[in-house]
Amino acid sequence: MDKPELLEALAFDLGPFHVGATVLTTWLLMALLGGLAGFGTRRLSVHAPTRLQTALEGTALALRGAIEAVAPAHATRLLPFIGTLWIFIVAANLIGLVPGLRSPTSDLSLTVALAVLVFLSVHWFGISIDGLTGYLRHYLAPNPILLPFHVLGEITRTLALAVRLFGNMMSLEMAALLVLLVAGLFAPVPLLMLHIVEALVQAYIFGMLALVYVAGTLQSRELEKRSNL
Repeated sequence: MDKPELLEALAFDLGPFHVGATVLTTWLLMALLGGLAGFGTRRLSVHAPTRLQTALEGTALALRGAIEAVAPAHATRLLPFIGTLWIFIVAANLIGLVPGLRSPTSDLSLTVALAVLVFLSVHWFGISIDGLTGYLRHYLAPNPILLPFHVLGEITRTLALAVRLFGNMMSLEMAALLVLLVAGLFAPVPLLMLHIVEALVQAYIFGMLALVYVAGTLQSRELEKRSNL
């Protein structure tokens, strides 16, 4: 028995593409997060910050601190991407608590899209340091025979990132549904807490893995450049 989705009634086809509940929920989250960011930063003040500004600044500082713990030299460069990724996944995981809505991260198509973004960002940041030719050359080091293994590692890492988040969020929703069917009204409070904790943990793991992948590329390329000097 699937959880009813309010946005399913608004689904439509755009040419050969079907815009379903997952896409609509993602667009809704993007609009809400974008609106919150715009509203919270439209009247910034150093002397009299609002509660919303204080909360946003605290969130940004917490995200920056987490990034600095892994890649201290690249915190400023990585904060926009990794921070946005963390905030979006937290919101996407938690929106499943809203009656009639389902977490888009329990759909494999969204988690694959997020994993592909991480995959592309790894190469983007790597190319930004070495240039396209210099970055592609590192796949041939230390021996060109290792090229297939480098490529296979990139693919499997991306797939693992996508399946991990999808599997955990889908199993969480299925477990919640089963508990509700068995325990009825006695389960909601502990089940709600479990969902919140698991949603935050899975968002943290995904964002941290993305951070490790990107930071690993940046730091390894910089070490190679220094060794060649």
